[in-house]
Amino acid sequence: MKYEFHPNAEAEFLESVGFYESKVKGLGSAFIDEFEVIAKLVCESPKQRKIERKPDIRRAPLRRFPFSIIYREKQSVIQVLAVAHDRRRPLYWLPRL
Repeated sequence: MKYEFHPNAEAEFLESVGFYESKVKGLGSAFIDEFEVIAKLVCESPKQRKIERKPDIRRAPLRRFPFSIIYREKQSVIQVLAVAHDRRRPLYWLPRL
């Protein structure tokens, strides 16, 4: 299975990459790598994570960074609804449903 970004999720992902890269050279790349590892795990077993919001919204936390991938399975693709900071603006992504 593959994943695709909601347009707003892609923008916030790129913004986070830019933020980390501006702080320490190479940290943006580390964020991308971490995201890709978790996204791959989600694509391999999308139902492994518990439902965060009914009916089918799930959360997969990154390990090194305080972010989570908020996603849902849609037909044969994982839709990334948000790349959400774990401690800021909870549930801001709900209008994307």
